[in-house]
Amino acid sequence: MSAQQEVAAGRSAPMVTLAFVGSRAETEEVTSGLSSESQAGLRQFSLERMTGYGVDYADAVELRARVIEGQDWRSAATELADVCMRRAERAPGFLGRPTRIGQMSRASALLRMSQMMMLSDTAERQAVYTRAAGLYAQAAEASGDRERVTIETDGGPLAGWFVPAVDTAVGSAVVIGGVEGWSMDFDSIGEALAARGVDALLLDGPGQGETRLIHEHYLTPRWRDAYVRAVDFLDERSPGRPIGVVGNSMGGSVAMAVAAQDTRIRACVDNGGIHAPWLVPPTMGTFFSKMVAACGAGDPDRAVDVWKTVNPLADGPNSGYPLLVVQGGADPMVSMDLARILLQGAPTDDKQMVTFTDGSHCVYNHRSDRDALIADWVTARLRGLPGHDIAK
Repeated sequence: MSAQQEVAAGRSAPMVTLAFVGSRAETEEVTSGLSSESQAGLRQFSLERMTGYGVDYADAVELRARVIEGQDWRSAATELADVCMRRAERAPGFLGRPTRIGQMSRASALLRMSQMMMLSDTAERQAVYTRAAGLYAQAAEASGDRERVTIETDGGPLAGWFVPAVDTAVGSAVVIGGVEGWSMDFDSIGEALAARGVDALLLDGPGQGETRLIHEHYLTPRWRDAYVRAVDFLDERSPGRPIGVVGNSMGGSVAMAVAAQDTRIRACVDNGGIHAPWLVPPTMGTFFSKMVAACGAGDPDRAVDVWKTVNPLADGPNSGYPLLVVQGGADPMVSMDLARILLQGAPTDDKQMVTFTDGSHCVYNHRSDRDALIADWVTARLRGLPGHDIAK
């Protein structure tokens, strides 16, 4: 029987159509008519940055397309997260377990992206982030490759995720984000470390993620005490094991400030930090507002005073720690000149900078190579090996 005869007889195979808005041109003519928030979202969160934060490529394309078509950033991301959750709920039994894990992870990343344009810590934002963290936790429980942890400190709880080494661990490392990308957003670095035998603590430090939005633990002049407790957590879990710290964006500045003061830190990576965070001007608008929000203060002057305590160039009892600076040659936020000032001023002679010539901020556009570089270098240094050949 021919295909035409089968169709006529009603015996044709079922056909399913999955509808998408699809990629849209992002010219100035097209975007100029959008709301200021939509324009800011498209400008600040490039396709590479979105996927760098764990958003699936197809979801990132669809989110941007919907925003260009006129939908607001928040609802577009939330609706796409809901689509992922419906797929997760429809996944059949044991066979659908990988699908459920993947779809819950995608939904979590989309919800985290949905709150990126919220500048105030409202009840709505807290609810969105709580849901995102809950989905991440469900995916983690199903996959069994990481666990949720809470570290008590005098300033309040720290929230994080512990990703154990795949094989026998040779060291441990703290991984932190910056002003707007937090622990779950940089989990690919933790996974790369774990694959190489390094236990990774993906941490929301003071003023970040769940630590701030759920536990109301902000960045204060005593922020360093919280990181001491985070290092204590790893040291108590595996006494005597060498420890590293990886900081991304402004978290790179924090990581260096931590490393110089704690003799247990044997490797430090700065991926996108600057030498003087407090010099970020109010004219940087949204970013400066997010720096203020991290301090829980409506007073910009008070927030600047807090950020002045984050000094990555300060000397300390652990001066001489091994340092790797990862820099994007096309970073619109941190220029090569600023990166060189950071490198030259760091209180250690054991330092190296690796530049990706076309790299964006935090080198999101080379995520796999960036993660491999960082994880290989940290693992080598925690093993007591030189790291200068890693990037060649």
